[in-house]
Amino acid sequence: MTEHTPPDPSDDAAAPTDSASRKFESPERLRALLIRLHQTGPGAWQGDREAAELMRYTAARYQRLARKHGLDAWEVASAAFEVMLAPSTRKACNPWAVVTRAVQITCGVEVRAAGMLVSTGKVRHTSRIAGFHDAIRFTEREHLADYHPAFAVTAETDDEDESQDGDRVRVATALSDTVELFASTGWDAGIVADCVEHVAYRLGDLTSRANAVEVLRRDHTVPALLGVPPRSWSALLRIVLGHPDPKHAGTATGDGVLLRLLSGEPLDSLRCDTGLLAAIWAAKPHE
Repeated sequence: MTEHTPPDPSDDAAAPTDSASRKFESPERLRALLIRLHQTGPGAWQGDREAAELMRYTAARYQRLARKHGLDAWEVASAAFEVMLAPSTRKACNPWAVVTRAVQITCGVEVRAAGMLVSTGKVRHTSRIAGFHDAIRFTEREHLADYHPAFAVTAETDDEDESQDGDRVRVATALSDTVELFASTGWDAGIVADCVEHVAYRLGDLTSRANAVEVLRRDHTVPALLGVPPRSWSALLRIVLGHPDPKHAGTATGDGVLLRLLSGEPLDSLRCDTGLLAAIWAAKPHE
């Protein structure tokens, strides 16, 4: 890191008022302490009185920033500690600017990772999550009715509310049966569940099943995040949503597993479809 942006004063909480802590406000004082601890060698931080005071001051300094992101002040202080160990921090023109910027990034990563239900490591690779947003369950979407009436959410009376609940149960059952069908051929149930839920979620934004298959097939980021090879991902889309080729229109292959289940076809009937089971088995990711 060769250039650093000065921290925003609004991100720093008021420093402790005692004189022992105020001395750490100076970037030069921080640099001197970091250099001394580095030169002392391994274990220098553990029993050093000034190091303990520095970490208490750091927790107080970033308390407001931690609260803003819903984190504990000592979680943020731990992130600051990791940055303080880096040689670039000791050599920077303003060590506090480096620490503050790193802490800001860490807070954002923690919140983003929690919202997307992924590890912080994946969030730090921004190219992998570009265009993604916090996880939302498919039942929270409002525009799935174009795919099938069972996804509609338009109830305004008590009777309609009961019907809506019944539709939600049917959708949840169809998705669960889809996962069970894939798992019966050797697919990992957890991976299939993630894939099927993502497909159901995206249906609310796409115009048709054929369009959904094509759009999702071209999205190479999702299968990478879900841990599914592109070949298996494309096959899963065609099996679940139906093959988009016009020659399959009106056939079981064209309808897809999800529509067949939502239309009332029992799971046992799909289990007896040897062609379908063979396609699911062939699409299974290799170990």
